[in-house]
Amino acid sequence: MDAQHFDVVVVGGGPAGAIAAARLAKAGRRVALLDKAGRVKPCGGAVPPRLIRDFNIPDHLIVAHARGAKIFAPSGRAEAMPINDDGYVGMVDRDVFDEYLRVRAADAGAVRVTGAYLNISRDSGGTHVHYKTGATETSMTTRLIIGADGAVSAVARQEVREAAHPHYVFAYHEIVKIPDQNWDAERCDIYYQGVVSPDFYGWVFPHGQTASVGTGSARKGFALREAVGALRAQAGLSEVETIRREGAPLPIRPHKRWDNGRDVVLAGDAAGVVAPASGEGIYYAMLGGELAAEAAMACLATGDVRALRLARKRFMKAHGQVFFVLNFMQNFWYATDTRRERFVRICGDKDVQALTWTAYMDKALVYAKPIVHFRIFLKNVAHLTGLARA
Repeated sequence: MDAQHFDVVVVGGGPAGAIAAARLAKAGRRVALLDKAGRVKPCGGAVPPRLIRDFNIPDHLIVAHARGAKIFAPSGRAEAMPINDDGYVGMVDRDVFDEYLRVRAADAGAVRVTGAYLNISRDSGGTHVHYKTGATETSMTTRLIIGADGAVSAVARQEVREAAHPHYVFAYHEIVKIPDQNWDAERCDIYYQGVVSPDFYGWVFPHGQTASVGTGSARKGFALREAVGALRAQAGLSEVETIRREGAPLPIRPHKRWDNGRDVVLAGDAAGVVAPASGEGIYYAMLGGELAAEAAMACLATGDVRALRLARKRFMKAHGQVFFVLNFMQNFWYATDTRRERFVRICGDKDVQALTWTAYMDKALVYAKPIVHFRIFLKNVAHLTGLARA
């Protein structure tokens, strides 16, 4: 077999691509993982317990354990949201975390290729993935391609028309050293304030000896850097050392199609699977990579390209309802400071907190006792009608 011929070429070495490559390699498929070196994805780094369990993430990658959150309203009022029963949200540093996943894929048998993706061509000799390493252009021949090359995916733009124009939130964060005193290393701070973001939220997430301080917005022209500066001042982090600054778009709506009906399927940010309202993407990216790999294996086994549709079908069956609910939450509750004020008040409710944390950690809507949902429904109605005190 030609050393440059593969069953699948995975474009992009983030969590989605690395998981897809590892899954395919473990199944005995010849797979290449094509990735540009040196880029770190801007990300708060939160990973739920289900991700840690499902993808066998070792403890040494978890740099902090958040035992709860403190959320801030536009007025400055704050509500504590503790996680009960010894639960926690893990925090990872993306540079270390992503490289670990790529190494694990290589250990499973994937061939790592360093280079910048250019395009795909097809002729009588097969399908070719063209890429550039330094000044040298070369190509690999493959049967299928998984496009996991991020929010501004070139694979998606070239091959999947329905995924070419995603809806973005633009995120920006700064990694800073934590202060020596008066710092809670087990708490995430979340700011629902129009000055921090007119349509999303700001955050301060613990990362051991550092913290991620960031915000996001879909509103063009909103000054993200200035907002983060104001957020750092509010959090008492203006004078601490800044280690690095990063920004990137986040696609917060799953694309209507993830495959080209021929030989390409998308995964991760390229497929649009960042959750609205929360901006969470690591778990959904890794699940999407796994589902893309399974769809590719079904296609390779049967020769039926319709199998590529299974990735999106299975993802939406499992999580489509969650994305619908989160999209509504963002569009309604984040729209004005008046609504944000009421939203923070709702989040202070113990019933809401219990269901929120359970849903986040298990990655599913929670079907609790009907009386609990009824109480939450009444509380929401009271806030929506203005009967409840903001």
